[in-house]
Amino acid sequence: MILVAMAAGFLLILMGLYGALTNRNILRMIVAFTIASTGVNLVLVSVGYIAGRTAPILDAAVPVAKAAERIIDPVPQALVLTAIVIGLGITALMLAYAFKLYETKRTLDISKFTELKG
Repeated sequence: MILVAMAAGFLLILMGLYGALTNRNILRMIVAFTIASTGVNLVLVSVGYIAGRTAPILDAAVPVAKAAERIIDPVPQALVLTAIVIGLGITALMLAYAFKLYETKRTLDISKFTELKG
């Protein structure tokens, strides 16, 4: 199951990179970056998972003395939660920039923005 999640994550990363590099539409590029970000999060969660262990909650089911050998490390999960929030903020910022570009140029085709080319 871990290998399936990891393979799906790498597939999402490759799909996102392909979409970001081949599309000329800014909105499609933003969606592609979001797909790649989701793939990275899936890979991080699958790397942090260890089969046969429980959630990192200390209660009667997991005594404190055996906690180190019976629970999953919560750091990868915390990193993924942080990455999701950061990814949401970056996506919102990219969409705001795309909206402003569309307001000024009336197009989302990236090949039309050539003012800085020499």
